[in-house]
Amino acid sequence: MKNNKKLVLSALFLAIALVLPFLTGQIPEIGSMLCPMHIPVLLCGFFCGWQYGLAVGFVAPLLRSFLFGVPYLYPMAVSMAFELAVYGCVSGAVYQKTKRSIYPALLCAMVLGRIAWGTVRFLCAGLDVSKFGLAAFWSGAVTAAIPGIVLQLILIPALVYALDKRGVRQGQ
Repeated sequence: MKNNKKLVLSALFLAIALVLPFLTGQIPEIGSMLCPMHIPVLLCGFFCGWQYGLAVGFVAPLLRSFLFGVPYLYPMAVSMAFELAVYGCVSGAVYQKTKRSIYPALLCAMVLGRIAWGTVRFLCAGLDVSKFGLAAFWSGAVTAAIPGIVLQLILIPALVYALDKRGVRQGQ
């Protein structure tokens, strides 16, 4: 029964990851700054565990690219697939290891996910620093995403606390 609940929750988080960008997608600059796909993937890691978070994170951007054409498959959806897989995996694993400590799990996931994104983008650029270097990484991973980072730092803990009170938690 426990695995059925995690599977259903994971499907729900995947569906939210596919639909949520439509709310911000009308203005692409705002959509990319708020990082709407990150939120359900992080929540999936927190509530379903690292395995489900990893799977939902990897599938979400690729499936969204195939279904809606956004984000573009290469290099954006591919690099986002690795980034979000790390988000889901790390948030779930660290949350479980730290006995449900939200901020360490969230911060580790955000930092490692952005590093994964930058690494894959660099590989997609053919290891060419002139195509994707440190300035491009910093701009894409940090500067442009500051509103999304702030939103995640405020919204994710609030949602985890609220959903935890409702009985939605990892291991139930």
